[in-house]
Amino acid sequence: MNKITKKSFYSFLALYLISSFIFLSLAAYWFFTSQLSMEMNNNFYKMTQIADRVSANVIQSDMKGEKYRLKSFPMATVALVDANKTILDGKLRKKVNYNKKFYMAENSFTLVSKKPNGHMGVQYVVVQSNQCNQNVAALKNRVIYTVIFTALFIIIISVILSYMFLRPIRDKMQEIEAFVKDTTHELNTPITALMMSTSRLKAKKTYDEKISKNISISTKQLYDIYASLSFLSFDKKSEEAVAMNFKEVVQESVNYFGELLERKNIRVITKLESCPIKMAPSKAKMLINNLISNSIKYSTPNKKITLITTPTTFTIIDEGIGIAKEKLDDIFKRFVRANSYAGGFGVGLNIVESIIKEYGFTITLESKESVGTTITIDFKGA
Repeated sequence: MNKITKKSFYSFLALYLISSFIFLSLAAYWFFTSQLSMEMNNNFYKMTQIADRVSANVIQSDMKGEKYRLKSFPMATVALVDANKTILDGKLRKKVNYNKKFYMAENSFTLVSKKPNGHMGVQYVVVQSNQCNQNVAALKNRVIYTVIFTALFIIIISVILSYMFLRPIRDKMQEIEAFVKDTTHELNTPITALMMSTSRLKAKKTYDEKISKNISISTKQLYDIYASLSFLSFDKKSEEAVAMNFKEVVQESVNYFGELLERKNIRVITKLESCPIKMAPSKAKMLINNLISNSIKYSTPNKKITLITTPTTFTIIDEGIGIAKEKLDDIFKRFVRANSYAGGFGVGLNIVESIIKEYGFTITLESKESVGTTITIDFKGA
């Protein structure tokens, strides 16, 4: 990953983790407080039941004239206390505040009940228990462990999701980096040729047809690069479509590439019938220029290119290196190149496809390696 991708990755990861941990902390706090409240209510209910049962037994034994013997209770201590705060039966864990009905002190809950109402001399039934605190401590440990394991799980998931979500950005950045490198390479060739031709022309101080052709070819290459980049970046579909004859556009393009065709010794065969269409002139020119440029670029010297127009179609047939079968499905994607035989950005056919889609035309491509490529555009559409 480059610096931008790394920065995006760590920013997304930090944002995801911070928001997830805030949510996790709030959820853990809500769960703990709700469970704590439930545990305290449950503890109060159990201690109240014990006090009510003991009080009822004391009253019943007093009414029957029987002696009452206090039983032990699991997880709680119970004491019968008279009006003078003297323990008549049972025992206490902690000192009791008889002014409070239910309270917690020194990690132990105390409940004071006055329901015996002096029967058998018992004024208070005191119940004490630390079971609630033990349960709360266990609950706290469970919550802590759960939060830790959940946090680890969130970290793992966040890293995976960060890679997944940022993969398109990473791929796009790689495409841009490759595009910049290709652009640099593509611009270097015609610029170098222009500089060398200009230097030779200055040195000779006379007209040289070969040098003039080199300058013309290099200038056209620079213009084509500029046109492609401008279309990719600034095309706003602002130019109005006009009626034209595509036959004439094809002929103009053949003349435009004449010097380059001559340099590679590529023969052009034209079978041009009138082909009336309606589209923006600049896009018609870009459409045909990209197709012819690709055919020239991927054709070896001494081959031929055939251009055919009918009243509704345009076909270009070359004898170039062809396209591998497995690359045919991706050949119209931006920045995709079928091979490294010639330079380029991998945008020519993408531009062609975008123009075709804009006007509702259809395009078919057939290609075989070492044989050539045939592209047909149907101006009637699907």
